[in-house]
Amino acid sequence: MTIEQLQVRLNLDAGTLQLWIEEGWLLPRRDPDLAFSEGDVARAQLILDLRREMGVNDEGIGIILSLVDQMHGLRRVLRELMQASQEAGLPRS
Repeated sequence: MTIEQLQVRLNLDAGTLQLWIEEGWLLPRRDPDLAFSEGDVARAQLILDLRREMGVNDEGIGIILSLVDQMHGLRRVLRELMQASQEAGLPRS
């Protein structure tokens, strides 16, 4: 999805979206222009919900996104450990 498509889909102005990219809240691919995945769209929607629906400020959004990223990383590690455990024939508890 292009930056323009994301702006239209979420009703965002270019400045807001650019700020989110500069803050590192969204990490689009560059091929050669910015391209957003469905994961990026979901993350942008989360940012919007945090701001509009819950009144979270920018500092809070950064903290929440960091925690979400940590949680996803831990889930990935847990899946890898479970797979290694199964491959080693260890029983599940």
